[in-house]
Amino acid sequence: MSNTPHELAEEFPDKTAQISQLKQSDAHFAKLSDEYHAVNRAVHRAETNVEPVSAEAETSLRKQRAALKDEIWGILSKA
Repeated sequence: MSNTPHELAEEFPDKTAQISQLKQSDAHFAKLSDEYHAVNRAVHRAETNVEPVSAEAETSLRKQRAALKDEIWGILSKA
């Protein structure tokens, strides 16, 4: 467990300009980014016990975050 937020700019530091541009020009990417941010914050709150959840719920959130990150990377790598 890392307790470190996994913000998109930290996950893809060489893609920050592209992320910003896509958030403004691609509604689907913007939605994915917003969803990633919400899930990422939920994971961070669970990890730090600000909003404790069961181990299963935390695992589910982590998997959801990973799936969103993979989808975001797929878009970034093609753009």
